[in-house]
Amino acid sequence: MIPSIEWTSENKVKMIDQTILPHKLEFLEFSDYRDVATSIKIMNIRGAPAIGVAAAMGVALATIEYKELPKDRFIEKMGEAAEIIKSTRPTASNLVWAVNRIWKIITEYPDNSSGISELVVEEAKLMAQEDIIVNKNIGKNGSNLLNDGDVVLTHCNAGSLATVQYGTALAPIRSAIEQKKKISVIADETRPRLQGARLTAYELDYDKIPVKVITDTSSGLLMRLGKINKVIVGTDRVTSDAVFNKIGTYLVALAAKDNNIPFYVAAPTSTLSLHETIEDVTIEQRDSSEVSNVLGKVQIVPDGVECLNYAFDITPFRLVTSVITEDGVFTHEELLEKYK
Repeated sequence: MIPSIEWTSENKVKMIDQTILPHKLEFLEFSDYRDVATSIKIMNIRGAPAIGVAAAMGVALATIEYKELPKDRFIEKMGEAAEIIKSTRPTASNLVWAVNRIWKIITEYPDNSSGISELVVEEAKLMAQEDIIVNKNIGKNGSNLLNDGDVVLTHCNAGSLATVQYGTALAPIRSAIEQKKKISVIADETRPRLQGARLTAYELDYDKIPVKVITDTSSGLLMRLGKINKVIVGTDRVTSDAVFNKIGTYLVALAAKDNNIPFYVAAPTSTLSLHETIEDVTIEQRDSSEVSNVLGKVQIVPDGVECLNYAFDITPFRLVTSVITEDGVFTHEELLEKYK
């Protein structure tokens, strides 16, 4: 897949508009950090690693806007911009992690505003390159868990479109296929925004990787019928006691546990928030119209009936076989020992 987001030579942020996939492949370009913030909020770009890089690039755009200001005024305006970007999606760790990484440069380097802006732009571009390297290392580590002929279930989209390029949950699959293993994928449709059906299926088909799409409620039966060998999902945040991923992940993990199927989580270290517990995390609730309407086009719920729309759920570590990071494959206990 082509990169989902990049910094252009004209100092603009260019990203794939994921809201119109799979019907059209189009790009958005922004020169205003407010537009980048909006694109994160309305999910033109989504996926924890991708929105982390988008956040960093958004802050970089803000430094360009304010680089002629005196340094004290510059830092004040940058603080406002950082808060706007951090407020767009409350659950994913990468977004805050990325803004904080950029903020350290803004506040610690003694350069003038223009000099800081140059440093921040270079750091944002570096973060995009780092993301690809991290993903490929996750792929290399996770590919050892896959056997020739495996059918892998994934939920939501944690592929190239959810990162700068290559993916997290799909990275072990890509790497295993590069090693000439025959791997196929079953993608949950992932209601209500259908990221599995629209995005995972799109990018796997684009790269000629065998994929089939199922309804979210089918995975348990397919596990029982022996048609799924492994489960790999991504994550938006990993606390000391749980994994936070797209709504529906918890039910997939329960079914995998009941059918003795390994359940793996692909987690770049930027998603690790091991100083936190479940109680520290705010679960994002999105507009109920995402549930009452299919992709905003066809209403399927009677007028006046309330819909709940939690974007993420909580999968306790007792249901997780291993976590795959860019450094290796770890059990819960090993993960805490290495990173906490």
